[in-house]
Amino acid sequence: MTQHNATGFFSLRLQQPLDVSLFTTIAVLIGLGLVMVASASIGVAADKFDDPLHFIVRQSVYVALGVGLGYVMYQIPLRFWETSGLILLPIAFVLLLVVLIPGVGKTVNGATRWIMIGPFGLQPSEFVKLLMVLYMASYIVRHGEALRSTLRGFLMPLGVIGLVTVLLLLEPDFGAAAVIGLVSMGMLFIGGVRFLQFVGLFAAGAAVFAVLAITSPYRMQRLTSFLDPWGDPFNTGFQLTQSLIAIGSGSWSGVGLGSSVQKLSYLPEAHNDFMFAILAEELGLIGVFVVLLLFLYAVLRSFAIGARAERAGHYFGGYVAYGIGLWLGIQAFVNIGVNMGVLPTKGLTLPFMSAGGSSMLAMCAAAGLLLRVHREIHALEQKGVRKRIRKATGGDK
Repeated sequence: MTQHNATGFFSLRLQQPLDVSLFTTIAVLIGLGLVMVASASIGVAADKFDDPLHFIVRQSVYVALGVGLGYVMYQIPLRFWETSGLILLPIAFVLLLVVLIPGVGKTVNGATRWIMIGPFGLQPSEFVKLLMVLYMASYIVRHGEALRSTLRGFLMPLGVIGLVTVLLLLEPDFGAAAVIGLVSMGMLFIGGVRFLQFVGLFAAGAAVFAVLAITSPYRMQRLTSFLDPWGDPFNTGFQLTQSLIAIGSGSWSGVGLGSSVQKLSYLPEAHNDFMFAILAEELGLIGVFVVLLLFLYAVLRSFAIGARAERAGHYFGGYVAYGIGLWLGIQAFVNIGVNMGVLPTKGLTLPFMSAGGSSMLAMCAAAGLLLRVHREIHALEQKGVRKRIRKATGGDK
């Protein structure tokens, strides 16, 4: 390759600061989610609000707001978030405490997880997931050596995780607590925590969650009903049995978009937590396979961006990318697992797809942040390439 061609190649390659493939993948997930929300909610919206488009209109508004928030996150330098780690943590605690104030938090089905802002409900736990990713990334960068070599450095983030978990369980929000705990532990492991410490942490966390489940009949029922949903198909196993019927009815190619039977008041939360079951019923195994591939690519791309960031010396950006990838992968895995009856029922949305304003806003913000990491890594690589080109052509002399 000649010097001119080499320069042209690098210039062409460096003209893409936006990760087009990741952006397209997320856009397809959001678009497919809008289609499925419209299909899954049309019946229940007509019954409850006399407006079959009620939920899709709301979700479209949230998507528009989420895209705007994602764009804002894409424009903010990562240095701002890295230096704001100690501020983000108190914000997370305040959000979780406010929702517990009587008269402020809204209780639905025995859980107080929402703050009403006019006609819209804000679920703080969704934003706390992102704040915890940012805090953990900042902590690992600032105290990486202590984290890897001292017990105190290891215990400090554990205390934070424990406090957040306690506040979430007071709502109660067992699903969000599990996701935040798993994502945080994964980030600590990637950050270099000793393997034996990590095993001990995982065992301790599992023991705590087991005790919490055993001491609460409500949680125990939620955690064990999935093992035999047909044992009580009209009570504790009702939602899961209807989900399994929907998935089984889809076969290879599905019954057709809009033709689901289970969404007609049979499957509760068909447009929300159990939207994947309706997707499987209407689009079949082919549609399921496409969705799984999209999520798999988004997670792998997040980890690839994290690895590039580490190689470029941008460690904060790397840990943020790893954290977002873990969050996306774990939450999607849990939601799909719940829909298929292989995991206990949890109130977790399918990222970018399920109806839910707070989840959509938080995930779009995370996507904008991830794209920002790629943008800054691109800029660092660009500087390195230009420096090498100048050195090779004698421009430094």
